[in-house]
Amino acid sequence: MSARFGAGREDGFDRAPAVAVICCGRPGCDENGSSRGERGLCEPGVVTDPSAAAPSIVVVGASLAGLRAAESIRQHGFEGTLVVIGAESRPPYDRPPLSKALLAGDWEPDRVELRKPEQLDALALDLRLGVRAVRLDPGGRRLHLDDGSVVSFDGCVLATGARPRRLTGQPVGMAGVHELRTLDDSLALRAELQNAGGQRVVVIGGGFIGSEVAATARKLGHHVTVLEALDAPMVRGVGTAMGSALGAVHTANGVDLRCGVGVAGLEGDDRVTGVRLVDGTVVPADVVLVAVGVAPDTDWLDGSGLTIDNGVVCDDRLRASPGVYAAGDVARWPFGPTGVLTRIEHWSNANEQGGHAGANVVAELAGEPTTPFTTVPFVWSDQYDRRIQIVGRISGDHAIEVVFGSPDDGTWVALYGDGDRFAGALAVNQPKRLAQYRRLLMNDASWADALAHARADAG
Repeated sequence: MSARFGAGREDGFDRAPAVAVICCGRPGCDENGSSRGERGLCEPGVVTDPSAAAPSIVVVGASLAGLRAAESIRQHGFEGTLVVIGAESRPPYDRPPLSKALLAGDWEPDRVELRKPEQLDALALDLRLGVRAVRLDPGGRRLHLDDGSVVSFDGCVLATGARPRRLTGQPVGMAGVHELRTLDDSLALRAELQNAGGQRVVVIGGGFIGSEVAATARKLGHHVTVLEALDAPMVRGVGTAMGSALGAVHTANGVDLRCGVGVAGLEGDDRVTGVRLVDGTVVPADVVLVAVGVAPDTDWLDGSGLTIDNGVVCDDRLRASPGVYAAGDVARWPFGPTGVLTRIEHWSNANEQGGHAGANVVAELAGEPTTPFTTVPFVWSDQYDRRIQIVGRISGDHAIEVVFGSPDDGTWVALYGDGDRFAGALAVNQPKRLAQYRRLLMNDASWADALAHARADAG
């Protein structure tokens, strides 16, 4: 699918941008472009007529999903105005190293940049960094920003990602207490972990981010305690049995792993001194990471008319409303094999969905068919000398069989079955075998097919 927009077209988008000015939308402008010429916001005497303007697409979010959307929009022939809005002041960067190589001090910030400046320049973006979207009017095709400006658009991709959840009553600004979502968050935590001498580092939450930071801090020589409310680390993603096996890796590396514990609050005045548990125990701490998950960044969409329910609810083409698509951590769409509304917070999903949403918004503007988004989810996590990889959409509620190796040996493959359906696989230090099961998922293999493959592999 490809559609080109620009001079010489007879598709309804061949319009000269010089004959109209899109109103700035700031207070005091009469919205017909005739009252604010002195500041150059709207030219005097020129009537604003969006129908006479060149087509415009806005991408809200300048991380991986937003970047991939912008690249896909250009790759599919869109030559109109392409605005990308980023709440952070930094150009797009990669997030997985924030809890590993960058945090450890092995990488510097320039290594996490997703694209070189000349690559961004080649996209001919109106890239606006350090500005946040505050309101969306899908019907009027207008996006309001926190600097008071308004962006009019024909198509829109929402890729605002997610924000860290916080503890109930968590103090604001307490020194030594960290979250990890942005590059600046990682650098701030790194500055404390680079201090000489083993510090008492407490990680609240044993999910992927918490587990990766615990591994990094332990490798740097700190005394690490992980506090997890559930029965095992990463239990939501892999189930109790496999979570316990992965947790044993932390214990073997000297981490004090405490599962099934609740956090009541933080101790300290200006600086944190400990974490208070619900049973009254205080775990001493010099540094605390709060890693209790994330929530989709959708508060700013209140009143937009979009369906918001643990993310932006989309159809199978990632469309939230006419001309508006969503991608990445913020998007919730019917996952193909089950049809269940699903939101996935992983790198590969943001990469794939961003590109797909970009292609579909271009297709819709051109009057061409859009296509459903299909994927085999994939996520990985590096902890100590283990590479943990997961394909498919797995759950602790599924049937689980270890078909190769053993957790006791430090390398294994576990398969997950959902009734007759092969749901996915978990592999530890077995990338080649995992690739085989990914191919089975792509071919809609059954649970019986996956077990038969495992038997043949073992034989």
